[in-house]
Amino acid sequence: MANRWGIKAEVEDYVKRRDLECVYCRVKFSKSNVSRKSRPSWEHIVNDIQINGIDNISLCCVSCNSSKGAKKLKIWLESAYCKKKNITEKTVALVVREAIKNPPSLK
Repeated sequence: MANRWGIKAEVEDYVKRRDLECVYCRVKFSKSNVSRKSRPSWEHIVNDIQINGIDNISLCCVSCNSSKGAKKLKIWLESAYCKKKNITEKTVALVVREAIKNPPSLK
């Protein structure tokens, strides 16, 4: 069974266990979800809704997700938002660094 974004339950469960903080800015997710800064949202690292494996699905904060939008990852990492928050290829989570080196694709 998949969620409303087409993410299979086993992928969703894995990602929820792996991503306890934003994969971009590394803010820890809060259970209260009071602030956008600590609220998790589903993210396709490579912006393709058909690529729904654990190498492309992640959790990031709502702020980073809103900023990234439909931008390509490498372009977004050069944005003023990322510069202000000190988000670089070196500071992002391992799953993102791996996606930069070897972009996920439909198999």
